[in-house]
Amino acid sequence: MLSQDAYPTRTQNSAAILARHDPVVYEPAAQAKRDTRLTTAQRVSYEQNGFLLMPELFNQDEVTYLFDAMQGMREEFTHAGRKEVIAEPGSGEVRSIFNVHRLNEIFSNLVRDPRVLNVAREILGSDVYIHQSRINYKPGFTGREFYWHSDFETWHSEDGMPAMRALSCSILLTDNSDCNGPLMLIPGSHHHYVSCMGETPNENYKTSLKKQDVGVPDQILLRYLADMGGIKSCAGKAGSVVFFDCNTMHGSNGNITPYPRSNVFFVYNSIANQLESPKGGLTPRPEFVAAREGIAPLSSQELVTD
Repeated sequence: MLSQDAYPTRTQNSAAILARHDPVVYEPAAQAKRDTRLTTAQRVSYEQNGFLLMPELFNQDEVTYLFDAMQGMREEFTHAGRKEVIAEPGSGEVRSIFNVHRLNEIFSNLVRDPRVLNVAREILGSDVYIHQSRINYKPGFTGREFYWHSDFETWHSEDGMPAMRALSCSILLTDNSDCNGPLMLIPGSHHHYVSCMGETPNENYKTSLKKQDVGVPDQILLRYLADMGGIKSCAGKAGSVVFFDCNTMHGSNGNITPYPRSNVFFVYNSIANQLESPKGGLTPRPEFVAAREGIAPLSSQELVTD
């Protein structure tokens, strides 16, 4: 007999807010205890708000090194017809490049840097692997918005991620100001699961990665969450890092300033939370969007810029 899904979505004619059944901060494993990087105040803030901004975790030389690698990938992959490249609707400019930790040695090393890896291990209480990675480019003048959503709602329904035991790590490679479309989050929203309306078509990722139409939260429920928690703009200097829970409601405005906003984005998932079958009989999304192959715990490795 199949157990009942604790987080149903896209199967009903009405939206709902459901209870969260998983911890936010897990009891750390022995390895995580040895490699603790967060203060008690930071852990409490993450548990309460669903995110944590760590200013200028990477220095200017490291940022320059990573920025150059990011720009090199953009130049290499533009007009290359690569499946990992998502273009902006209308302009055709590169919006995102997926699977960068497997396509580029520099970003493969970056996911192992203890400044980010050990935070993921500590919060998730286990060894971790990369569920998804990408570079998000938001060019000046033409960078488009991305509507409010919970990543877990998508990963649960379209990828079969069982539990809320994953987090996102966004490393700012340009200054993110309040004006150029920074990440916005609703504090405390991660404590509530927003079940969405609408049936998911197969290969939904081909359109949802450009503009999300399925898995979009109900506006009344978004207003309810925002009225309770407010909205926080995660602006910061290049080299800063934002960690946020897989169920934190977030989005970003368009960028009509002259200044691009670019981040490299890693999703760390607990090794104990590997993907199952997608909901509703969907075909699994491709490997470059949701990792299923060659899963192994990540080991620490310092970023070397020489």
